[in-house]
Amino acid sequence: MARTAGSAAPFVPATGDLDELAAAAAGCTGCPLYQGTTQTVFGQGRSRARLMLVGEQPGDVEDKKGRPFVGPAGAVLWACVEEAGIDRAALYATNAVKHFKHEDRGPRRLHKKPTSGEVEACHPWLDAEVAAIRPKVIVALGATAARAVLGRTIGIAASRELVHEAMGASTVVTYHPSAVLRADERAAEVRAALVADLARAWDLAH
Repeated sequence: MARTAGSAAPFVPATGDLDELAAAAAGCTGCPLYQGTTQTVFGQGRSRARLMLVGEQPGDVEDKKGRPFVGPAGAVLWACVEEAGIDRAALYATNAVKHFKHEDRGPRRLHKKPTSGEVEACHPWLDAEVAAIRPKVIVALGATAARAVLGRTIGIAASRELVHEAMGASTVVTYHPSAVLRADERAAEVRAALVADLARAWDLAH
């Protein structure tokens, strides 16, 4: 990954308590992405979850509400989780980057993909979450999450059915739920793949 001048590392406390980590993350200014956002969006879910979901970054709705996966893509994700037969309460969900990277376009704030340097700057928070939860399986939702978890760029379509080992856990890569929203005529196909991958990861975790 490309280097960046900033890093979250100085802000990460030496604790395995998720509440303490979230409180510390709220004050993180380790990279410039905190500027112009409402708040840090830390992960949420079950401590010691066997299955951990990692996305790219919070969106506009997540930035305003302070919780991951509560916007349109989140609605798709949780519907797919339910269809896969997974208890949502048994999961932990987070993002590789904890602040909403965007550009202002009039009254709208449009998503911008974080750079590899920005993903690396925020990686200490992901490291701390994984260390605290110790998941058996991580699901990387989309290319940015896969790069954050695996430490390298990987093609989603060609890698979906593989099981990777990273961050002390088995890792399944799949589409980000936002891909379903962008897929147009392929939306049903992409959604079915996401459901299948979530179900496979759940089985692997148990």
